[in-house]
Amino acid sequence: MRIPLPRPRSLAGQLFAMQAVLLTVVVAGYALATYLSHRGEAEEAAGRQATSVALSVADSPSVREAIRSSDPSARLQPYAVAVVRDTDVDFVTIMNPRGIRWTHPDPAQIGLPFQGHTGPALRGRTFTETYTGTLGPSVRAVTPVRDGDRIVGLVSAGIRVEEIGRRVQEQLAALLAVAAGALGLGAVGTYVINARLRRHTHGMNATELSHMHDYHQAALHAVREGLLMLDGQFRVALINDGGRELLGVDQEEDVVGRSVAELGLPAPLTGALLASEPRVDEVHLTADRVLVVNTSPVTGGQRRGSVVTLRDVTELQSLMGELDSERGFTQALRSQAHEAANRLHTVVSLIELGRAEEAVEFATAELELAQALTDQVVAAVSEPVLAALLLGKTAQANERGVELVVSPDSRLDDGLLPEALPSRDLVTILGNLIDNAVDAAQGGVRPRVTVTALTEEDGSELVLRVGDTGPGVDPDRTEELFRLGYTTKPSGPGGRGLGLALVRQAVSRHGGTLAVTSGEEGGAVFDVRIPLRETAGAVVNGAGGAV
Repeated sequence: MRIPLPRPRSLAGQLFAMQAVLLTVVVAGYALATYLSHRGEAEEAAGRQATSVALSVADSPSVREAIRSSDPSARLQPYAVAVVRDTDVDFVTIMNPRGIRWTHPDPAQIGLPFQGHTGPALRGRTFTETYTGTLGPSVRAVTPVRDGDRIVGLVSAGIRVEEIGRRVQEQLAALLAVAAGALGLGAVGTYVINARLRRHTHGMNATELSHMHDYHQAALHAVREGLLMLDGQFRVALINDGGRELLGVDQEEDVVGRSVAELGLPAPLTGALLASEPRVDEVHLTADRVLVVNTSPVTGGQRRGSVVTLRDVTELQSLMGELDSERGFTQALRSQAHEAANRLHTVVSLIELGRAEEAVEFATAELELAQALTDQVVAAVSEPVLAALLLGKTAQANERGVELVVSPDSRLDDGLLPEALPSRDLVTILGNLIDNAVDAAQGGVRPRVTVTALTEEDGSELVLRVGDTGPGVDPDRTEELFRLGYTTKPSGPGGRGLGLALVRQAVSRHGGTLAVTSGEEGGAVFDVRIPLRETAGAVVNGAGGAV
């Protein structure tokens, strides 16, 4: 049977144990140091007290008079007992210069030699020492008694070490009480702090936290999608490499701690990141990307921030635009196939009726009409991608009852466009402008869309111009026209208001300008100008169109 190994103690538990031991050692060390300090101070205080008493006795005139008498002990013993009683010392011994006692707390010791050192006092100096005498170890002071210039006696006053210890013990009891209180208070504070730490670390130990951090960092940089975490004040708390790339933030720039409003993002995207309510699959445009944004608040009873995920759907959006164009082409081909079948049936019927010449004339006229349209487009725009786009859009517009014509001013030869200007962006720009123009012109009187595609004579600029015969654009709302989500048409299943925003994004990405004016026939004219020279063709991030 496998015996489960005990799980390592949590980080909070380890910190609690370490702090408890550290607190105990600190308090115990402080108590011991304070005890030793107090004991040393108590011995010094006892020495000063004994010295003070000894000097007072030695300077007393009555002591000198008693020494000159025939029986000094008879007069000095009661005096010494009174001094001991009044000054809180344990003994006062008065002796002759040879050390023979005249006084002692134990009368039996009177007349016996003093136990201790007297040499410094005989030389006229007062000193203190710790010595074991008849009363046990004591701190004593010895000083000479002078009668004029002569030393006629010695005085020793002392306090027993046992008494000093008793005094220190009284202080020690108070010290231990304070230390116990500090230890208890510190233990409670440590427990509270570590309980909170345990909640924040979810009971994990240091190894588990380290592994989690490693996994977190690995996952953060491995995810291709953008991840952005904001705190409660909408400041950047975390951003991964994908998020930096999608938002156009320099990989070396330190943005952690900065407000979202300081990142220089487009206003709609900044508003979505600053919103308190969640956002689900919102489409936003940056200078050169189409992003799907999701935001979710961090749960926890109060606003702790939000988590933002970013997905790049630029390629997907382009493919969807191409797919829509292909669907349009397919519908146009289906309609043309239907019309071709009708014309073929007409030709066959004319032949069956014996009118072969009329059948040939009818077929030739239809062929010449189709060939003329192709020749007209190719002659004006020989760039293959744009020529194919115009032919397809012409058929689509015709199916919707709108005439699409290429202006005589158009001249765009094959090979003039640089590699830095991909055909996909041209399809995005011209295709969306034509689709919007057809939508605007449809239903009007003699609806028509005019397309102009040319390069300047010096080859420095590509001009794409699309005009329609629709109701036109309100001059006060031209800027709003290019905002993501703005539309004057009913919203379809896939949403509206993205086409012109994508046009502006593509134009800005290549450093171009986009303008809208009123046409001569009352409709709107969209004018796109993209620099083609190498110095002017650099991408200008965030450049806005001139509207």
